[in-house]
Amino acid sequence: MEQKFYKKIYSVQEFYVILYKGLRTIKYMIKSKKSKELTPDFIERIMLAVTEVNGCEVCTYGHTKMALEQGMSNEEVQMLLSGITDGIPNEEVKAILFAQHYADSRGNPTVDSWKRIVEAYGTTKALGILGAIRAIMIGNAYGIALSAFRSRLRGKPIQKSNLLYEISMILSIMVFLPVAFIHGLISDILRIPIIRVE
Repeated sequence: MEQKFYKKIYSVQEFYVILYKGLRTIKYMIKSKKSKELTPDFIERIMLAVTEVNGCEVCTYGHTKMALEQGMSNEEVQMLLSGITDGIPNEEVKAILFAQHYADSRGNPTVDSWKRIVEAYGTTKALGILGAIRAIMIGNAYGIALSAFRSRLRGKPIQKSNLLYEISMILSIMVFLPVAFIHGLISDILRIPIIRVE
């Protein structure tokens, strides 16, 4: 089980940054979904691709269930959860590859990769894609710690994790959520860029 899951463990500090970035960007995913620039299937493909890179057990279960309920085939879901992009609609492939890169780089994509997404989809849709990626990054970073804690309670502790880390991550949301929300509002007022790439 540990090979498929827990591929990445995010620190408490990384979780704050992930939460802050996600809270600033989720609104673009919601707008793109309402305007039908991003379909529910497209969003689920992005979320499954990111979850595959991070290895979050809770998110894998939840998003597999949602994808299947939306009508995606079991084969497509399994391919995405294996990191395979075959069968993905051509117009979505660049976004899926960017989502994998975003997660693989721990939320620090290259300048060129982001520019290619903006060129391929336009700024509005690219921000919607980024919002979907960052939304699932929040779920993954938190869900990995939560899954590890649940596994520990069942008598199967995860080697990459420890009890202090798991409890710190689980409790951090109570402090981080309001602080990150306010941080995001201030950043929007000051017009701090939504994405900084190195």
